[in-house]
Amino acid sequence: MDLGREGAADMSAGTNADPGTDTRPSEPPLFAGLWDDAALFPPGNAPMAEAVPAHRVYRAEWFADFVRHFLVGVAHLPDLVALADPEAPLRVVLVAPGGPATVGPAVRTILDTPGLLLEGIEVAGDGEIGKAVAALHEHLPEMTAGYVEVLKGAGLDADLDNLAGTYGRPKFRTGGTAAHAFPNEVELAAFVHACRVREMPFKVTAGLHNAVRHTDPTTGFEHHGYLNLMLATHHAVAGAEPDALADLLAIRDSAELTRMAHELTVPERTRLRGYLTSYGTCSVAEPLQDALTLGLLGEPPHRRD
Repeated sequence: MDLGREGAADMSAGTNADPGTDTRPSEPPLFAGLWDDAALFPPGNAPMAEAVPAHRVYRAEWFADFVRHFLVGVAHLPDLVALADPEAPLRVVLVAPGGPATVGPAVRTILDTPGLLLEGIEVAGDGEIGKAVAALHEHLPEMTAGYVEVLKGAGLDADLDNLAGTYGRPKFRTGGTAAHAFPNEVELAAFVHACRVREMPFKVTAGLHNAVRHTDPTTGFEHHGYLNLMLATHHAVAGAEPDALADLLAIRDSAELTRMAHELTVPERTRLRGYLTSYGTCSVAEPLQDALTLGLLGEPPHRRD
């Protein structure tokens, strides 16, 4: 599988977790670099003055190797620049929901700011994949990751075909603040399968606060589980068809999903994470707590006798 120019960095990021934090095979850990810190984004909408110190705490905690990068939108940059500390550089991924035209100036701002290190760019495709790819090719520094958000529906295959062989990898939205932002299990399965067929690593964003598929009791939104998605990715790598992937994404039995996760071998974990590189979450604490509750991670060091 061709991981692109930044593939080596993706596969090596976050693989130095304390081996005592995972009682299952842990080289590399299932959760290494899984969670991108999207605290600034909805529905969390954390103020910059809170989000940056919290991220620095994450980077010093026992679970640091499970947290990937700090996501910052173009509109957030002025506030971030004001908090940049050359003595404690912050690794950031730029998110450009406004599309390709906003990428160049924002990249220059990050590169020109001591204390900020650009690790990647995520740009909205908005039906103009060619322009998004051109922006990545022009502005993406070496050894950084580039992602283009593709949309669910009839144009998905064409968008992925247009990304193939470029610096751009696909990013897919799995939730949001409105019901229409959540793809159903068939749509998400189609995306995972299409990426597998094209041997394209991918990331997803939004809505994956918990390990297991569930209905939010307040909004009524159907949330995908990140464990469902990881297992669906594993089965896609093994050759499963979209219908089987959709069935996995629909499972709500946490015990069944946990059992399947425990049965993954180290090579299987490596292969699935070679495709599912990370996902953005506005709350690192929620998915981490689910992993602990389900026994997917061992007890953290401070909880041990």
